[in-house]
Amino acid sequence: MILRLTCFLICTVLCSPAFAAAFVYVSLSAENKIEIYLLDDTGALTQIGKQATPGDPGGIKVHPSKNFMVAAMRDVGKLVSFSIDPNDGTLSLINEVKVDVDPAYVEFDKTGKFLLTAYYVTGKAAIHRVSEKGRISSDGTWYATDDKAHGIVTDKTNRWAFVPHTGPNAIFQFHFKESDGTLAPNSIAEKVQFESNTGPRHFSLHPNNRFAFTDLEQGSSITSLAFDENTGTLKPTQTLSTLPDGYDKPNSCARMELHPSGKFVYASNRGHDSIAGFSIDASSGKLTRVGIFRTEKTPRGFAIDPSGKFLVAAGEGSNRLAVYQIATSGVLSRIGTYATGAKPWWVAMVAIPD
Repeated sequence: MILRLTCFLICTVLCSPAFAAAFVYVSLSAENKIEIYLLDDTGALTQIGKQATPGDPGGIKVHPSKNFMVAAMRDVGKLVSFSIDPNDGTLSLINEVKVDVDPAYVEFDKTGKFLLTAYYVTGKAAIHRVSEKGRISSDGTWYATDDKAHGIVTDKTNRWAFVPHTGPNAIFQFHFKESDGTLAPNSIAEKVQFESNTGPRHFSLHPNNRFAFTDLEQGSSITSLAFDENTGTLKPTQTLSTLPDGYDKPNSCARMELHPSGKFVYASNRGHDSIAGFSIDASSGKLTRVGIFRTEKTPRGFAIDPSGKFLVAAGEGSNRLAVYQIATSGVLSRIGTYATGAKPWWVAMVAIPD
């Protein structure tokens, strides 16, 4: 009965004349599972399955091909690849690779041939080859960086890579060689230094490749940076708080994500339990706050659907998902709340193929 209902719901969405549907994946840290949902064109979520994982799943990332995804098992130090069934979104194990302890962040380079990983506890970055069918190579290339590496991203040209660290309060800058997937420190400036106790955590480059953004975990703020793609260097230009004026209780930022249009950027507040939204000036990269929106307790992860219409946030402390509609102004309006399994950490989405 459940399978027939799931197939009916998916068929209904796919057969609709206009839809913005996606499969949503939520890692459950306390259950060693990934929950799978269908997000329909109204923003409603329907759970359609669960996938067991060989460890505590943290970060998850869908490959650009949409054919597979990788999940980081932080407690056992593994990277695990799953194929994605385009018909129902279910996952099937491709392979798993033993790596270092606590892989905190996973990302693909722009060719999709390499998996980039940041290691929080050991202060490292690593690169593994990935086959077209999603198999992760067992032999990675490793780079010692510094304490609490928390993200890794390449720019639009795929020539530069950046690794934010919450320990030394710095973003490390690298030259990325896509022919063999290797890193080398930027010869002009190896890192961008921030003030103490700020903690750059996640990092994104604007689609125009002229600006970048990082959320500051301990600083409870977001910084806009100018990016020079000729030198691969960053320069902070503006920092705004993610908290309302007068808020003085403990807080730390977690996930940060750009809107697909490049018009907005959002960051989650753990403590204030909210998501702060900012509009982005297309010519200067200047940020203007559009609002701070209450969400579930301890919002560690969230994601925006590929169409840019909806945002789904996970409440690690409430075991619930909050779904928001994104207005053309960037304002978030909650339209649904859903119970999940225990300790939802990360959210990822993939558009359902036409």
